[in-house]
Amino acid sequence: MQTARIAIVGAGLSGLYAACLLEQQSLHDYVLLEARDGLGGRIACAPASGQPATGAEKLDRVDLGPTWFWPGYQHQLARLVDDLGLTSFAQHETGDTVVERSPHEQPVRVRGYANSPPSMRLTGGMAALTDALHRRLDARRIHTGQTVRRLRCMPQHVELDSENAHGEVTTWRAEHVLLALPPRLVEHSIEFEPALPPALAGQWRATATWMAPHAKYIAVYDTPFWREQGLSGEARSARGPLGEVHDASMQGGSAALFGFFGVPADVRQSVSESELKAHCRTQFTRLFGSQAATPKAEFIKDWAFDPYTATAADLQSTGQHAQAPATTAPSGPWSGRLTGIASEWSPQFPGYVAGAIEAAGLGVKALHLLAQTSPCGK
Repeated sequence: MQTARIAIVGAGLSGLYAACLLEQQSLHDYVLLEARDGLGGRIACAPASGQPATGAEKLDRVDLGPTWFWPGYQHQLARLVDDLGLTSFAQHETGDTVVERSPHEQPVRVRGYANSPPSMRLTGGMAALTDALHRRLDARRIHTGQTVRRLRCMPQHVELDSENAHGEVTTWRAEHVLLALPPRLVEHSIEFEPALPPALAGQWRATATWMAPHAKYIAVYDTPFWREQGLSGEARSARGPLGEVHDASMQGGSAALFGFFGVPADVRQSVSESELKAHCRTQFTRLFGSQAATPKAEFIKDWAFDPYTATAADLQSTGQHAQAPATTAPSGPWSGRLTGIASEWSPQFPGYVAGAIEAAGLGVKALHLLAQTSPCGK
Protein backbone atom coordinates (compact mmCIF):
# COMPACT_ATOMS: atom_id res chain seq x y z
CA MET A 1 0.00 0.00 0.00
CA GLN A 2 1.27 3.45 -0.97
CA THR A 3 1.02 6.24 1.61
CA ALA A 4 1.02 10.05 1.49
CA ARG A 5 -0.31 12.81 3.65
CA ILE A 6 -2.26 14.40 0.77
CA ALA A 7 -3.76 12.65 -2.27
CA ILE A 8 -4.73 14.84 -5.22
CA VAL A 9 -7.14 13.20 -7.65
CA GLY A 10 -6.76 14.73 -11.10
CA ALA A 11 -3.74 16.40 -12.73
CA GLY A 12 -5.49 19.13 -14.63
CA LEU A 13 -4.74 22.77 -13.85
CA SER A 14 -6.24 22.72 -10.35
CA GLY A 15 -4.44 19.52 -9.37
CA LEU A 16 -1.09 20.72 -10.71
CA TYR A 17 -1.44 24.11 -9.05
CA ALA A 18 -2.42 22.52 -5.72
CA ALA A 19 0.69 20.35 -5.87
CA CYS A 20 2.83 23.43 -6.58
CA LEU A 21 1.34 25.22 -3.59
CA LEU A 22 2.12 22.22 -1.37
CA GLU A 23 5.71 22.25 -2.65
CA GLN A 24 5.98 25.97 -1.86
CA GLN A 25 4.92 25.19 1.70
CA SER A 26 7.59 22.47 1.91
CA LEU A 27 4.85 19.86 2.12
CA HIS A 28 6.32 17.22 -0.18
CA ASP A 29 4.34 14.27 1.17
CA TYR A 30 1.62 14.13 -1.50
CA VAL A 31 0.65 11.99 -4.47
CA LEU A 32 -0.97 13.23 -7.69
CA LEU A 33 -3.15 10.65 -9.48
CA GLU A 34 -4.27 11.19 -13.07
CA ALA A 35 -6.47 8.85 -15.12
CA ARG A 36 -5.20 10.08 -18.48
CA ASP A 37 -1.80 9.18 -19.86
CA GLY A 38 -0.86 12.87 -19.90
CA LEU A 39 -1.35 15.91 -17.71
CA GLY A 40 -3.51 19.01 -18.15
CA GLY A 41 -7.07 17.72 -18.02
CA ARG A 42 -9.38 20.01 -19.96
CA ILE A 43 -6.42 22.20 -20.90
CA ALA A 44 -5.20 20.51 -24.06
CA CYS A 45 -3.21 21.63 -27.08
CA ALA A 46 -2.21 20.07 -30.40
CA PRO A 47 0.79 20.94 -32.58
CA ALA A 48 -0.38 23.21 -35.39
CA SER A 49 1.45 21.00 -37.89
CA GLY A 50 -0.57 17.98 -36.87
CA GLN A 51 2.71 16.15 -36.16
CA PRO A 52 4.44 15.50 -32.81
CA ALA A 53 6.36 18.60 -31.72
CA THR A 54 9.28 19.20 -29.38
CA GLY A 55 11.38 22.15 -28.27
CA ALA A 56 10.56 25.48 -29.92
CA GLU A 57 7.88 23.79 -32.05
CA LYS A 58 5.76 23.43 -28.89
CA LEU A 59 5.13 27.17 -29.06
CA ASP A 60 3.13 26.68 -32.26
CA ARG A 61 0.10 24.90 -30.86
CA VAL A 62 -3.67 25.25 -31.07
CA ASP A 63 -6.00 25.07 -28.08
CA LEU A 64 -8.44 22.16 -28.01
CA GLY A 65 -9.86 23.31 -24.68
CA PRO A 66 -9.94 26.73 -23.01
CA THR A 67 -8.29 29.52 -24.98
CA TRP A 68 -8.61 32.84 -23.14
CA PHE A 69 -8.11 34.48 -19.79
CA TRP A 70 -8.76 38.03 -18.57
CA PRO A 71 -5.94 39.43 -16.40
CA GLY A 72 -7.87 42.69 -16.08
CA TYR A 73 -10.03 41.07 -13.38
CA GLN A 74 -8.58 37.57 -12.91
CA HIS A 75 -5.70 38.86 -10.82
CA GLN A 76 -4.57 35.63 -9.16
CA LEU A 77 -4.20 33.89 -12.50
CA ALA A 78 -2.44 36.93 -13.97
CA ARG A 79 0.12 36.87 -11.14
CA LEU A 80 0.72 33.17 -11.71
CA VAL A 81 1.30 33.72 -15.44
CA ASP A 82 3.86 36.40 -14.60
CA ASP A 83 5.49 34.27 -11.91
CA LEU A 84 5.92 31.40 -14.36
CA GLY A 85 7.53 33.70 -16.91
CA LEU A 86 4.87 33.07 -19.56
CA THR A 87 4.04 35.57 -22.30
CA SER A 88 0.57 36.53 -23.40
CA PHE A 89 -1.02 38.39 -26.28
CA ALA A 90 -4.43 39.84 -27.03
CA GLN A 91 -7.00 37.91 -29.04
CA HIS A 92 -7.10 39.28 -32.61
CA GLU A 93 -10.39 41.18 -33.03
CA THR A 94 -9.55 43.82 -35.63
CA GLY A 95 -11.89 43.83 -38.62
CA ASP A 96 -15.45 42.93 -39.53
CA THR A 97 -17.47 40.00 -38.23
CA VAL A 98 -19.27 37.63 -40.61
CA VAL A 99 -22.84 36.65 -39.71
CA GLU A 100 -25.18 33.95 -41.04
CA ARG A 101 -28.51 35.11 -39.66
CA SER A 102 -30.53 32.13 -40.85
CA PRO A 103 -30.00 28.83 -42.67
CA HIS A 104 -31.40 30.40 -45.84
CA GLU A 105 -29.50 33.70 -45.99
CA GLN A 106 -26.08 34.43 -47.40
CA PRO A 107 -23.34 35.52 -44.96
CA VAL A 108 -23.08 39.26 -44.37
CA ARG A 109 -20.33 41.44 -42.95
CA VAL A 110 -21.05 43.56 -39.92
CA ARG A 111 -18.87 45.87 -37.92
CA GLY A 112 -16.73 44.00 -35.42
CA TYR A 113 -16.07 44.99 -31.85
CA ALA A 114 -13.29 44.50 -29.33
CA ASN A 115 -13.82 43.08 -25.86
CA SER A 116 -12.88 45.23 -22.90
CA PRO A 117 -10.89 44.16 -21.01
CA PRO A 118 -9.30 42.22 -23.86
CA SER A 119 -9.35 38.45 -24.04
CA MET A 120 -5.76 37.25 -23.65
CA ARG A 121 -4.01 34.12 -24.87
CA LEU A 122 -0.75 32.44 -23.93
CA THR A 123 2.15 31.99 -26.31
CA GLY A 124 2.35 28.25 -26.87
CA GLY A 125 -1.32 27.79 -26.04
CA MET A 126 -3.01 27.40 -22.68
CA ALA A 127 -1.01 24.21 -22.10
CA ALA A 128 2.04 26.45 -21.61
CA LEU A 129 0.52 27.09 -18.17
CA THR A 130 0.18 23.43 -17.18
CA ASP A 131 3.58 22.60 -18.72
CA ALA A 132 5.24 25.28 -16.58
CA LEU A 133 3.55 24.04 -13.40
CA HIS A 134 4.55 20.48 -14.20
CA ARG A 135 8.20 21.50 -14.47
CA ARG A 136 8.07 22.75 -10.87
CA LEU A 137 6.93 19.40 -9.49
CA ASP A 138 8.70 16.26 -8.36
CA ALA A 139 7.95 13.74 -11.11
CA ARG A 140 8.10 10.93 -8.57
CA ARG A 141 4.89 12.26 -6.98
CA ILE A 142 2.89 12.10 -10.23
CA HIS A 143 1.22 8.90 -11.42
CA THR A 144 -0.61 8.92 -14.77
CA GLY A 145 -2.85 6.17 -16.10
CA GLN A 146 -4.35 5.74 -12.62
CA THR A 147 -8.14 6.06 -12.55
CA VAL A 148 -9.44 6.45 -9.00
CA ARG A 149 -12.43 4.13 -8.65
CA ARG A 150 -13.30 4.25 -4.94
CA LEU A 151 -12.56 6.03 -1.67
CA ARG A 152 -12.94 4.40 1.73
CA CYS A 153 -13.10 6.45 4.91
CA MET A 154 -11.17 4.65 7.64
CA PRO A 155 -10.76 5.68 11.31
CA GLN A 156 -7.55 7.65 10.76
CA HIS A 157 -7.15 7.93 6.99
CA VAL A 158 -8.74 7.57 3.55
CA GLU A 159 -7.95 4.68 1.24
CA LEU A 160 -8.05 5.25 -2.51
CA ASP A 161 -8.23 2.43 -5.04
CA SER A 162 -6.91 3.34 -8.49
CA GLU A 163 -6.93 1.17 -11.59
CA ASN A 164 -4.54 1.18 -14.54
CA ALA A 165 -5.27 0.30 -18.18
CA HIS A 166 -4.68 -3.40 -17.44
CA GLY A 167 -7.24 -3.46 -14.64
CA GLU A 168 -4.57 -3.70 -11.95
CA VAL A 169 -5.58 -1.98 -8.71
CA THR A 170 -3.28 0.05 -6.46
CA THR A 171 -4.39 1.19 -3.00
CA TRP A 172 -3.17 4.52 -1.63
CA ARG A 173 -3.54 5.79 1.93
CA ALA A 174 -3.82 9.53 2.72
CA GLU A 175 -4.98 11.81 5.50
CA HIS A 176 -6.80 14.17 3.12
CA VAL A 177 -8.03 14.02 -0.45
CA LEU A 178 -8.16 17.00 -2.80
CA LEU A 179 -10.65 16.31 -5.60
CA ALA A 180 -9.38 18.04 -8.74
CA LEU A 181 -12.14 16.58 -10.92
CA PRO A 182 -15.46 18.22 -11.84
CA PRO A 183 -18.06 17.62 -9.10
CA ARG A 184 -20.44 15.76 -11.39
CA LEU A 185 -17.66 13.46 -12.60
CA VAL A 186 -16.59 12.76 -9.00
CA GLU A 187 -20.12 11.79 -7.98
CA HIS A 188 -20.61 9.69 -11.12
CA SER A 189 -17.32 7.83 -11.37
CA ILE A 190 -16.02 7.33 -7.80
CA GLU A 191 -17.57 4.96 -5.27
CA PHE A 192 -17.57 6.27 -1.71
CA GLU A 193 -17.59 4.00 1.33
CA PRO A 194 -19.59 5.08 3.25
CA ALA A 195 -21.75 6.97 0.77
CA LEU A 196 -21.53 10.75 0.56
CA PRO A 197 -24.29 12.67 2.36
CA PRO A 198 -27.29 12.64 -0.02
CA ALA A 199 -27.56 16.43 -0.11
CA LEU A 200 -23.88 16.83 -1.02
CA ALA A 201 -24.00 14.08 -3.64
CA GLY A 202 -27.07 15.75 -5.11
CA GLN A 203 -25.30 19.10 -5.32
CA TRP A 204 -22.28 17.63 -7.04
CA ARG A 205 -24.43 15.61 -9.44
CA ALA A 206 -26.42 18.72 -10.39
CA THR A 207 -23.32 20.86 -11.10
CA ALA A 208 -22.79 21.12 -14.84
CA THR A 209 -19.22 20.56 -16.02
CA TRP A 210 -17.85 23.43 -18.07
CA MET A 211 -16.71 22.34 -21.57
CA ALA A 212 -18.39 18.94 -21.17
CA PRO A 213 -21.14 19.41 -23.82
CA HIS A 214 -18.89 21.36 -26.20
CA ALA A 215 -16.79 20.47 -29.23
CA LYS A 216 -14.27 22.55 -31.17
CA TYR A 217 -13.06 22.49 -34.77
CA ILE A 218 -9.70 24.09 -35.62
CA ALA A 219 -8.34 24.68 -39.13
CA VAL A 220 -4.69 25.68 -39.64
CA TYR A 221 -3.49 27.73 -42.65
CA ASP A 222 -0.26 29.16 -44.03
CA THR A 223 -1.44 32.75 -43.63
CA PRO A 224 -4.34 34.58 -41.92
CA PHE A 225 -5.86 35.46 -45.31
CA TRP A 226 -9.11 36.69 -43.75
CA ARG A 227 -7.25 39.62 -42.21
CA GLU A 228 -6.26 40.75 -45.72
CA GLN A 229 -9.99 40.94 -46.46
CA GLY A 230 -10.54 43.22 -43.47
CA LEU A 231 -12.12 40.41 -41.44
CA SER A 232 -11.38 39.69 -37.78
CA GLY A 233 -11.89 35.95 -38.15
CA GLU A 234 -14.98 36.15 -35.94
CA ALA A 235 -18.29 34.80 -37.15
CA ARG A 236 -21.73 33.93 -35.81
CA SER A 237 -23.93 31.44 -37.58
CA ALA A 238 -27.52 30.23 -37.37
CA ARG A 239 -26.72 27.76 -40.17
CA GLY A 240 -23.77 25.86 -38.76
CA PRO A 241 -22.45 23.40 -38.04
CA LEU A 242 -20.30 25.89 -36.09
CA GLY A 243 -22.21 28.52 -34.16
CA GLU A 244 -19.32 30.76 -33.13
CA VAL A 245 -15.95 31.24 -34.86
CA HIS A 246 -12.75 33.06 -33.83
CA ASP A 247 -9.23 33.73 -35.07
CA ALA A 248 -6.99 31.08 -33.46
CA SER A 249 -3.68 32.22 -34.96
CA MET A 250 -0.68 31.80 -32.69
CA GLN A 251 1.57 34.83 -32.27
CA GLY A 252 4.79 34.03 -34.10
CA GLY A 253 3.29 30.75 -35.32
CA SER A 254 0.64 29.35 -37.62
CA ALA A 255 -2.56 31.03 -38.78
CA ALA A 256 -5.75 29.32 -37.68
CA LEU A 257 -9.51 29.62 -37.22
CA PHE A 258 -11.57 27.75 -34.67
CA GLY A 259 -15.26 27.30 -34.02
CA PHE A 260 -17.59 25.89 -31.39
CA PHE A 261 -20.10 23.40 -32.74
CA GLY A 262 -23.66 24.61 -32.52
CA VAL A 263 -25.25 21.18 -32.96
CA PRO A 264 -26.04 18.88 -30.01
CA ALA A 265 -23.68 16.13 -28.92
CA ASP A 266 -25.99 13.30 -30.02
CA VAL A 267 -26.13 14.77 -33.54
CA ARG A 268 -22.33 15.07 -33.64
CA GLN A 269 -22.03 11.46 -32.53
CA SER A 270 -24.18 10.29 -35.46
CA VAL A 271 -21.75 11.75 -38.03
CA SER A 272 -18.20 10.57 -38.74
CA GLU A 273 -15.30 12.88 -37.92
CA SER A 274 -14.33 13.12 -41.58
CA GLU A 275 -17.85 14.21 -42.50
CA LEU A 276 -17.92 16.76 -39.67
CA LYS A 277 -14.63 18.21 -40.91
CA ALA A 278 -16.00 18.43 -44.45
CA HIS A 279 -19.06 20.36 -43.21
CA CYS A 280 -16.79 22.72 -41.25
CA ARG A 281 -14.58 23.37 -44.27
CA THR A 282 -17.68 24.13 -46.32
CA GLN A 283 -18.85 26.61 -43.70
CA PHE A 284 -15.46 28.32 -43.48
CA THR A 285 -15.49 28.64 -47.28
CA ARG A 286 -18.90 30.34 -47.13
CA LEU A 287 -17.68 32.69 -44.42
CA PHE A 288 -14.13 33.51 -45.48
CA GLY A 289 -13.74 32.50 -49.14
CA SER A 290 -12.13 29.75 -51.21
CA GLN A 291 -8.79 29.82 -49.36
CA ALA A 292 -10.54 28.41 -46.30
CA ALA A 293 -11.36 25.18 -48.13
CA THR A 294 -7.85 23.74 -47.92
CA PRO A 295 -6.37 23.92 -44.39
CA LYS A 296 -2.95 22.36 -43.94
CA ALA A 297 -4.13 20.69 -40.72
CA GLU A 298 -7.45 20.37 -38.92
CA PHE A 299 -8.64 19.06 -35.58
CA ILE A 300 -11.86 18.19 -33.79
CA LYS A 301 -12.03 17.79 -30.03
CA ASP A 302 -15.40 16.67 -28.73
CA TRP A 303 -15.35 16.97 -24.95
CA ALA A 304 -18.80 15.40 -24.65
CA PHE A 305 -17.31 12.01 -25.43
CA ASP A 306 -14.22 12.34 -23.24
CA PRO A 307 -14.86 9.87 -20.39
CA TYR A 308 -12.58 11.82 -18.06
CA THR A 309 -14.58 15.01 -18.59
CA ALA A 310 -18.23 14.29 -19.34
CA THR A 311 -21.02 12.05 -18.07
CA ALA A 312 -24.30 11.18 -19.78
CA ALA A 313 -25.95 14.03 -17.86
CA ASP A 314 -23.60 16.54 -19.50
CA LEU A 315 -24.82 15.67 -22.99
CA GLN A 316 -28.10 17.47 -22.26
CA SER A 317 -26.43 20.46 -20.58
CA THR A 318 -26.75 23.97 -21.96
CA GLY A 319 -23.07 24.55 -21.27
CA GLN A 320 -23.57 27.44 -18.88
CA HIS A 321 -21.24 28.13 -15.98
CA ALA A 322 -22.79 26.56 -12.88
CA GLN A 323 -22.94 28.02 -9.40
CA ALA A 324 -20.23 26.54 -7.19
CA PRO A 325 -21.48 23.73 -4.91
CA ALA A 326 -20.23 22.93 -1.41
CA THR A 327 -16.60 21.79 -1.43
CA THR A 328 -16.84 19.27 1.40
CA ALA A 329 -19.23 17.41 3.69
CA PRO A 330 -20.34 19.67 6.57
CA SER A 331 -20.67 16.71 8.95
CA GLY A 332 -20.55 12.93 9.08
CA PRO A 333 -17.76 10.47 8.26
CA TRP A 334 -16.41 12.44 5.30
CA SER A 335 -16.23 15.77 7.08
CA GLY A 336 -12.66 17.03 7.02
CA ARG A 337 -11.46 14.31 4.65
CA LEU A 338 -12.42 15.64 1.22
CA THR A 339 -12.12 19.03 -0.47
CA GLY A 340 -13.24 19.85 -4.00
CA ILE A 341 -10.70 22.03 -5.82
CA ALA A 342 -11.64 21.78 -9.52
CA SER A 343 -12.70 24.91 -11.37
CA GLU A 344 -16.43 24.32 -10.80
CA TRP A 345 -15.82 24.81 -7.06
CA SER A 346 -14.50 28.35 -7.55
CA PRO A 347 -16.68 31.02 -5.88
CA GLN A 348 -15.77 33.77 -8.38
CA PHE A 349 -14.93 32.01 -11.65
CA PRO A 350 -16.60 28.57 -11.70
CA GLY A 351 -15.62 26.72 -14.86
CA TYR A 352 -12.97 29.19 -16.00
CA VAL A 353 -9.20 28.70 -16.04
CA ALA A 354 -9.00 31.33 -13.31
CA GLY A 355 -11.50 29.28 -11.32
CA ALA A 356 -9.14 26.32 -11.19
CA ILE A 357 -6.47 28.55 -9.67
CA GLU A 358 -8.85 30.08 -7.14
CA ALA A 359 -10.43 26.78 -6.07
CA ALA A 360 -7.06 25.04 -5.71
CA GLY A 361 -5.67 27.93 -3.68
CA LEU A 362 -8.65 27.89 -1.33
CA GLY A 363 -8.45 24.12 -0.94
CA VAL A 364 -4.77 24.10 -0.01
CA LYS A 365 -5.28 27.05 2.33
CA ALA A 366 -7.97 25.09 4.16
CA LEU A 367 -5.80 22.02 4.71
CA HIS A 368 -4.63 23.12 8.14
CA LEU A 369 -8.28 23.51 9.15
CA LEU A 370 -9.10 20.06 7.79
CA ALA A 371 -6.34 18.57 9.91
CA GLN A 372 -8.12 19.85 13.00
CA THR A 373 -11.48 18.23 12.19
CA SER A 374 -12.65 14.94 13.61
CA PRO A 375 -11.13 11.79 12.11
CA CYS A 376 -13.22 9.43 10.00
CA GLY A 377 -15.94 7.60 11.79
CA LYS A 378 -16.37 10.10 14.61
